[in-house]
Amino acid sequence: MLSVDTSALTFVGEGLSRPECVMATRSGDLFVPDKRGGISVVRANGRTEFIAAKNGPKGFLPNGFALLPDRSFMVADLGPEGGVWHMAPDGQMTPKLLEIDGKHLEPTNFVGLDAKGRIWVSVSTKLVPREQSMKKGHADGYIILIDEKGARVVADDIGFTNEAIVDPSGDWLYVNETIARRTSRYPIAADGSLGTRETFAQYGAASFPDGFAFDVEGAVWTVTVVSNRVIRTTVDGVQQVIFEDSDAGDIAEAEAAFQDGTYTRDHLDRGGRRPSGNLSGISFGGPDLKTAYLGSLFAPRLASFRSPVAGAPPVHWEF
Repeated sequence: MLSVDTSALTFVGEGLSRPECVMATRSGDLFVPDKRGGISVVRANGRTEFIAAKNGPKGFLPNGFALLPDRSFMVADLGPEGGVWHMAPDGQMTPKLLEIDGKHLEPTNFVGLDAKGRIWVSVSTKLVPREQSMKKGHADGYIILIDEKGARVVADDIGFTNEAIVDPSGDWLYVNETIARRTSRYPIAADGSLGTRETFAQYGAASFPDGFAFDVEGAVWTVTVVSNRVIRTTVDGVQQVIFEDSDAGDIAEAEAAFQDGTYTRDHLDRGGRRPSGNLSGISFGGPDLKTAYLGSLFAPRLASFRSPVAGAPPVHWEF
């Protein structure tokens, strides 16, 4: 199986600001959130364009987002206002979901679209600031489903909810739990409700899972902050580290702090000292879906490498 060295990475895009996750399309266009308050598009010809949000919430910090068929966006606001916002192709913002069960949403992590047009929203924690939840064993994250019946919480008590994506079969919602250091999955019932959580993958020292993608063999490719790893887990549970860009001292300190309860945002951010910039997202693209693009919290460009296994076409592939 593939093993990638940092010297094998290629880069696309220029001047990106916190390209936390990546959406790739058949057209070759790549979409990433931009800390300046909007979405950046890396065109197939390599040109980078920034779409600035208009009339958005104060302190808008776009994080995970869904690309819609008209190339508008459903965006999670990780800023102080939180919630889910619709962003038109020209940047015009309108609120989609700002409260649930009569309570204003906390800073919101991710929005995923499935093949049935349903929207899955992840909130990492009810604590503000979020850093208070970065403790071993803490689990107050939750998932919201938005469909034709409205919005409702469908899962809770999650160990820092990160990306939540319906798998290609449509039968399972996979979720990365960053602080629980695992990829979980829930069976999806016909009405959108979720069954009992299962652990698909449990990760080891200093592997804090953030973004992920599926390949055509059903494996899950997860990227981890702090350790800057790309980990492939097959359907039978076999894990392989495809790529790693870490400092042994930094990850040892982060792991020790996590275990003794002194883990802080500083430990998380140390992965940003490395060339890959603290990996946080992954998407397969290219004409054959064999180019893996890597999002990050700090790098000004997207790193990429070639994979021998094609990615599964995401819901937005033809958009």
